[in-house]
Amino acid sequence: MMASPLTVLLPSEAAHILLVEDDDGMRVLVTRILSESGFRVTGCRNGAEMWSFLPDLTVDLVLLDVMLPGASGFDLLRALRARGTLPVIMLSARNEEADRVLGLELGADDYIAKPFGRPELLARIRAVLRRATIAPMPAGAARPEALTFAGWRLDLRSRTLSDPGGAAVDLSGAEHDLLLVFLEHPGRVLGREQILEMSRGRLAAPSDRSVDTLVSRLRRKLEPPNGGGPLIKTVRGSGYMLAVKVERA
Repeated sequence: MMASPLTVLLPSEAAHILLVEDDDGMRVLVTRILSESGFRVTGCRNGAEMWSFLPDLTVDLVLLDVMLPGASGFDLLRALRARGTLPVIMLSARNEEADRVLGLELGADDYIAKPFGRPELLARIRAVLRRATIAPMPAGAARPEALTFAGWRLDLRSRTLSDPGGAAVDLSGAEHDLLLVFLEHPGRVLGREQILEMSRGRLAAPSDRSVDTLVSRLRRKLEPPNGGGPLIKTVRGSGYMLAVKVERA
């Protein structure tokens, strides 16, 4: 029989986190850490429970263990990404670079290796939530509503990307942040370390390879509809550069 969700209720404005973790002790521990830090938390043990709870919950972020009974965390991440851009942080006892890269390839917003400390867990969750939420603009601010480039349009309020034909293009939180870094520095060669710094630590387990993987993913989504060279060019030995003009809208 399916267990009822373990839900910790806090004020309605608190971010709601869905924790998918089959280890009972770990699930209880993480739930306590998050609830003590002001989050609402719903815990479940596997993918079947996750799918049964999601339609009835307003979830701001999913903490998703990789090693689950039945469908793995990677399988569930694929399915979540096929449905939308709900922020997802992967949790795993496996700290192999290949696993971290796979998580990024599949669209995870971050990847945390076990064992992890309370400060790291909370910092990464808050970073993902911060970047998934559009902060209200101060009075008199001149921030544009959108940035346009080569026919593409990035709406800064809704964090949505439209291709030259007007079709929406799904971006993970990390992909959005990376694109914004390039749009804020068009025509400038950015090294991997600069990209990591400008993305404010958003990349999971940052490394040269994780940057390269994310750039590759973003390039595929920005492929010109009629062919032509990539919008983000590789500058051998130096880094990457957005090679088109950017305009504020």
